Amino acid sequence: MISCSQYDYIEIACLYRLPVALTLQDGSVIQGTAKDTGRNAARQECIIVEDNSREHWIETTALVRMQALSDNPHFSDIHFQQQ
Repeated sequence: MISCSQYDYIEIACLYRLPVALTLQDGSVIQGTAKDTGRNAARQECIIVEDNSREHWIETTALVRMQALSDNPHFSDIHFQQQ
């Protein structure tokens, strides 16, 4: 589970529909537009990222890093610490 302050950055990315690169614990990187948050079928909290009209539901517990791919006043690079 990530902290509330780190979760705020996910919500900001979704609110402004920022293009992001998400690095996951397995080392894979997913790029796309942060669209929303939600819970998957297993009731796990996810960030929904859209890439080429395809949605990716990424569990927040799998996140290691989120990079903003465009300049913005909110953040550029967030490293997640799972609690």
